[in-house]
Amino acid sequence: MSAFNLINQLLNFVAPAAGVALLLLLFTRLFAGFFQSKRPSTHSWRAQAAIVFIAGVLLLLAGLVLFGRDGKVATYAMLAVGAATCQWLLLRGGKA
Repeated sequence: MSAFNLINQLLNFVAPAAGVALLLLLFTRLFAGFFQSKRPSTHSWRAQAAIVFIAGVLLLLAGLVLFGRDGKVATYAMLAVGAATCQWLLLRGGKA
């Protein structure tokens, strides 16, 4: 495998995590009154996107290890639920 193919494979592996993180941040900003607690967030939008992205990549890696291959629907469901939970925790969703 050439270096170009390796980079292409890695970028395609993390692309769902990046897309979910960016879309989740966008929708959180659009519907800020619904998702956010009354307290201000302690993280900037860049930090939130980076944290959710890293959590998403870790969940994709867990799905790869658990199922033995990439691209299972259960892995993507785990990514969606995990990223949303991570964003909810970052926005202090559990605290009024």
